[in-house]
Amino acid sequence: MDLLTIIQSKPVLIGLHLGLAIVGIDAFLWLFGKLRGDGGSRKSMIVTAAVGTIAFIGSWIAGGYYYVVYYGTLVKPIIKSGLAPWAHNIIMETKEHIFLFIIPLAITVLLITFLEKKDMDRLELRRLTGRLSLTVVILGLLIGAMGFIISAAARWGGITG
Repeated sequence: MDLLTIIQSKPVLIGLHLGLAIVGIDAFLWLFGKLRGDGGSRKSMIVTAAVGTIAFIGSWIAGGYYYVVYYGTLVKPIIKSGLAPWAHNIIMETKEHIFLFIIPLAITVLLITFLEKKDMDRLELRRLTGRLSLTVVILGLLIGAMGFIISAAARWGGITG
C-alpha cells in the first residue's frame, strides 16, 4: 500500500482533521496566555500563531477531502435515515459555516503578531488580539463538540426508530 492510499483512508483523514484541529486550538490557547502576560518574544508569538493557522488550514483540507469523498456518499445518508437526522441538517451545516470564520480570524491574529510589541501596545491591540485568539479557541472547541455529535449520529445511524 502506498503512502497516498494510506493518507486517503477514512481513519487517517479523520485523525488528521481532528489532530490538526487540536494543534490549532492548543496554539491559539497558548497565544492567548502569552498575550495575557508579557507576550514573550515577538518571534514566539508569530511562530505560535503561524502553527495554529497552518494547523487549522490543514484540518480544513483533511476534513474537506473527507467530506467530499466519503461523508456525502457514505455517512450523510446513514445519519439522515437514522435516529438523529438533525445531526446533519443542523449540526453539520452549522459546523461548516462556523469553521469558515476560524481561518480568517486565525490569519488576522497571525498578521497582528507581526507588529512590533510597542506598536501593538500603542494601538491597543494586545487585548483585542487576545480576545480574537480566545474566540478561535472557543469556536474550535464548539466545532469539536459538534463533530462528536455528528460521529455519534453516524454510529447510531444503523438503529432505526
